Amino acid sequence: MSAPAVRRPNVPLTAQDEADLALLRSSTAHLQALARLTPGFSPVEQQLSEAHLLHCVLAAGFEAVRRSVEAAGYEELGAQYAEQGEQRRRIARRRSPAWAQEP
Repeated sequence: MSAPAVRRPNVPLTAQDEADLALLRSSTAHLQALARLTPGFSPVEQQLSEAHLLHCVLAAGFEAVRRSVEAAGYEELGAQYAEQGEQRRRIARRRSPAWAQEP
């Protein structure tokens, strides 16, 4: 973590959460995937504290949510652009061509 902690809340963990955390600790592939999702995390840090590992997983979750929001925004912009394109084509069809005004 590069920023100081503001608070340390308790996090309830299920049996599946515990199994997933154990897999993260033991699997190089999972640690590398976590590193790709979490800026500032290095998979070389094999001896992570539980709090640091949970923070990395939380940061990766926030990053995934951020990407999902961005993707939804881009989809919305794409739909608006497509709709505006159809409107522009309809308007352009009503205009007379530039060469029609020539003497």
